[in-house]
Amino acid sequence: MDKSILTLEQTRIEDPFWFRVRETVRREGIPYQWKALNDEIPGAEPSRCMRNFRIAAGKMQGEHAGFIFQDSDIAKWIEGAAFSLRWYPDPELEKIVDGAIEEVVAAQQPDGYLDTYYIINGLDKRWTNLKDNHELYCAGHMIEAAVAYYQVTGKRVLLDAVIRLVDHIDSVLGAEEGKLPGYPGHPVIEMALMRLYQVTGNPKHLNLARYFVDQRGRSPLFFEEEDKRNGNKFYWKDSYFRYQYYQAGKPVREQEDAEGHAVRAMYLYSGMADVARETGDSSLADSCRRLWRSVVSRRMYITGSIGSSEYGEAFTFDYDLPNDTVYGETCAAIGLVFFARRMLSLEPKAEYADVMERALYNGVISGMQLDGRRFFYVNPLEVLPEASLKDHGKHHVKVERQKWFGCACCPPNVIRLVSSLEDYIASVRGDALYLHLYTGGDLKLSVGGTPVSLKTETDYPWSGAISVTVTSETPVSFALNLRVPAWCSSWTLKLNGRAVTPDLTDGYLTLSRTWNPGDRLELSLDMPVSFVSANPRVYEDAGKVAVTRGPLVYCLEEPDNGKDLHLLRLGAVRPEDCRVEWKPEKLGGIMEITTPGIRESDAGWGDTLYSSEKAIASAPVSLTWIPYYAWANRDPGEMRVWIRKDTISPSA
Repeated sequence: MDKSILTLEQTRIEDPFWFRVRETVRREGIPYQWKALNDEIPGAEPSRCMRNFRIAAGKMQGEHAGFIFQDSDIAKWIEGAAFSLRWYPDPELEKIVDGAIEEVVAAQQPDGYLDTYYIINGLDKRWTNLKDNHELYCAGHMIEAAVAYYQVTGKRVLLDAVIRLVDHIDSVLGAEEGKLPGYPGHPVIEMALMRLYQVTGNPKHLNLARYFVDQRGRSPLFFEEEDKRNGNKFYWKDSYFRYQYYQAGKPVREQEDAEGHAVRAMYLYSGMADVARETGDSSLADSCRRLWRSVVSRRMYITGSIGSSEYGEAFTFDYDLPNDTVYGETCAAIGLVFFARRMLSLEPKAEYADVMERALYNGVISGMQLDGRRFFYVNPLEVLPEASLKDHGKHHVKVERQKWFGCACCPPNVIRLVSSLEDYIASVRGDALYLHLYTGGDLKLSVGGTPVSLKTETDYPWSGAISVTVTSETPVSFALNLRVPAWCSSWTLKLNGRAVTPDLTDGYLTLSRTWNPGDRLELSLDMPVSFVSANPRVYEDAGKVAVTRGPLVYCLEEPDNGKDLHLLRLGAVRPEDCRVEWKPEKLGGIMEITTPGIRESDAGWGDTLYSSEKAIASAPVSLTWIPYYAWANRDPGEMRVWIRKDTISPSA
């Protein structure tokens, strides 16, 4: 079982940036979402989630309401609440979670089955549409919730329930005679079973996860046979991705590119990496690397968002990254974080942590309002409010976050990731400790069987200054590996005040030594403003740049720069021409960037639509940039990440 992921007793986050985000989730997000799941938010789309469980348990009368996968919302909420309890014990919240679990478990059937849609609509129909009806998806999220709550509280009510559920699933699905050779249309149960295996050590749980990975996409294709047998519709029969929408068009080891539904892809790849790590399956690990390269080298936005097409919430083709019609589902960025973390468990290479960081600071937390009470499903890189209102091709692009969604997968997904951030900061591999993310706080862990305690202090992501102090009571010998992010071109490192230059391997500075109590490392990462260009094959961004600083992508927003952002461009400016200023009262406290710019205008054009004679007037202006994650927290308006830039003459 994987021991590299740190747990409660080992990590505590105390830095200003993430403490604020996590406190917002704890104080506002978790209580708000509990109300939403109980249909108590005025003006919000009703969830009906908890109502479905009460009906399924016979506590009230009614029909199933909401999406077929509505059960997963409470599962993710329980998981997020569990992780919050891990770092901030709250007896009142724990009591609420216990009550929610009681209501969930009350609906479980004598044979272990648990899915409100089929319990309410007829158990005779269960397991007849694995392709579309999300039974295994809901089961996977419930397993993850149960494992998290057990690990934090020691309570087994939900854990025992999901073990019974897995026993039932194992009796129905598998390669053995008499079982259905099926697998989920929406992956997630694969990595859920691996988490369950870490707790139980039961080989049944590992073997079932491996079966779901290995069986997927094999011929004869189970989904085709299932559709014929049960008369199911095939919604994607006329699409270019067909069964690859479900990540099932071919066996996983034969898949070359990230295709189909982006969240399904990330959840599957994460499960594949878990199984590859645990079983030592090198061919499966190679598939993970190949699919990783497809995603991050050719199909990922600069914000870490993925899934460029609203149609199918899917990947399309290499370098197709439109900014104004992007889908960029919050859940997909979260899934990319899951995948990156599991690739780090396979092999500690900084490229995985770089992407994990990019998605966390940009594509994930952009999905939640700064007050924790509104959410984006779609995360665009360019917004024109009138287009969102009047252009059907952009109807999915919202200019304001929503109170809730009928399909509410993203809000509880955000809280479970933010609340579990401890699990992403560092990992142990043999006698080596790797720091992947720079957050302030304490780590207490075992490296090569030796207890190690560290304290990290930083103002990241606003500053690149990070200090790591050994707080162990006695000398300890281990290798400490510090990540140098890909965005950093210059760094310095001091040990007890003296400069050191350790080897940089796979993006990590490695220091192997006997560490004494009080030893202090000071890592300084140069964090200038950068103008980032996209690969020329990204046609949407040709001739444009994005403004970044450290791990943060920045954007222009109408409240700071006025309307018609498309008329703005950067002149022939250099990063040193930019001003960086801390704004403690703005958007929860941000480092604001100001750059020289140029505003074009339509002065003198009147009603003329096209002309070879009229000139475009322009004037110098100052452009104000805010972190992308903070956009849409003021009055609704335009926003854009990519901007045209004049080239600098080599002789300038």
